[in-house]
Amino acid sequence: MTILAWCAAWLLDRWLGDPPHWPHPVRWIGALITLTQRAVRRVCHSDTALRVGGGVMWLVVVGTTWGVAYGVLILAESIHPWLGWCVEVWMIYTLLAARCLADAAREVEHALRHGTLAQSREKLSWIVGRDTSQLQPPQITRAVVETVAENTVDGVIAPLFFLLLGGAPLAMAYKAVNTLDSMVGYKHEKYRAIGMVSARMDDVANFLPARLSWLLLSIAAWLCRLNPARAFRIGWRDRRNHSSPNCAWPEATVAGALGVRLGGPNDYFGQRVEKPWIGDETRAITVDDISQTIRLMWVASTLALAVFALMHVTLAGAAI
Repeated sequence: MTILAWCAAWLLDRWLGDPPHWPHPVRWIGALITLTQRAVRRVCHSDTALRVGGGVMWLVVVGTTWGVAYGVLILAESIHPWLGWCVEVWMIYTLLAARCLADAAREVEHALRHGTLAQSREKLSWIVGRDTSQLQPPQITRAVVETVAENTVDGVIAPLFFLLLGGAPLAMAYKAVNTLDSMVGYKHEKYRAIGMVSARMDDVANFLPARLSWLLLSIAAWLCRLNPARAFRIGWRDRRNHSSPNCAWPEATVAGALGVRLGGPNDYFGQRVEKPWIGDETRAITVDDISQTIRLMWVASTLALAVFALMHVTLAGAAI
């Protein structure tokens, strides 16, 4: 039943994505973060107090998310096992973001091919934190490739990894960790103190999934008939070329598979951020690389599902 729930949820994400008006736990987690952050800021004013308050906020949000998910599952299962199974499928489905990520990338790709530069910049601004107002087509394409590569970990591999470790409640708790980082885990003045714990804990949570993505994306490069040897080599070589301890692993692997260069300086919230380059520029990046990266994401995601499902069956069999 558990493996069937995983596969059903993965197929739902593949077919439906994230319809904008459907109820979604991440929106509820976001609302909880907003409320908790306001409460912390009312009480804490110095940087030290904000760091402590940010830690308390992290515990409240992640703990509440896990507790509610666990309680809802237990309640549903107590009413009827099939209801519990349906709730589990729904939870897992909402945690996966492959289709949503692919659709957002395709929106930018379509604008680059058939729209105006202004439309491309606007579509890109929906999925990245950098300033897009002055970007040219190659820079826009590079940003999309980086976003798809990075979010292959956050949106698919990591949720499946925590699903293996602790079922839907732990995977939901991971999503709370990830959402906290995306809302408050920034280094500029407003969030540096209150978001410190959230940023660090997101790094911890993604430590193993990011490194697994190096292997999965390298295998995906082989299955997609790209360059798996270069993906593996560049993924290892440039794994530290990012301020995050995790983001460079998938980005460097994809850069190697495609033979392009990613990274470099960007503007965030009006501030210039210097970043090292990732990969070798064996050729110029093109809009076709967006489609190639989406293919890599889907294949790596399928591999992750298969590997983690096999591990679950193996561990369950060993426990009997």
